[in-house]
Amino acid sequence: MNPGLTLTGLALSLIILWANLRPWWTGSRDPKMLAAFGQGSILGALATLCSGGLLGWLAGCAPGIANTAGDKVVSGATGSASSAPIARATMGTLTPEGALIVALVTAAVIFAWRKAAKDDKKRIAGGAFCGATLCVTAGVAGALTFLPKLVNDAGAQLVAALSSGGAL
Repeated sequence: MNPGLTLTGLALSLIILWANLRPWWTGSRDPKMLAAFGQGSILGALATLCSGGLLGWLAGCAPGIANTAGDKVVSGATGSASSAPIARATMGTLTPEGALIVALVTAAVIFAWRKAAKDDKKRIAGGAFCGATLCVTAGVAGALTFLPKLVNDAGAQLVAALSSGGAL
């Protein structure tokens, strides 16, 4: 089992978050400036709901990568690093209908990635990394407990609409 995020992994995730939010905050604050990072963040958060598959595996690897890289960043900057864990939690689980929505969101982000400029590709990747790492912490997972229900309900409504005779 993944040990979760440590203080140094949290530091790295927050640095990436800050690097993406700061230009928006100090600039025009146009919501479009956050689109690429937001797409990645949503995908990263949804990946933490996956119990397996490629998304679940990647989301499971992200905290370990953050911890290892964060140790180097924090100890390199400060001379000291702490591997103390952050309280861990999950947002919930996916139903098969919710998994359908996650697959559709994944496809949408992949299509956006393929059309994106180099800087936006970095923002999408940074967002996915932050979403996958920060959403395993108790605080962020607790704040986003509505997300699994939202995704599961959207999937159920889509299936119900397409299963009934009058969807289109």
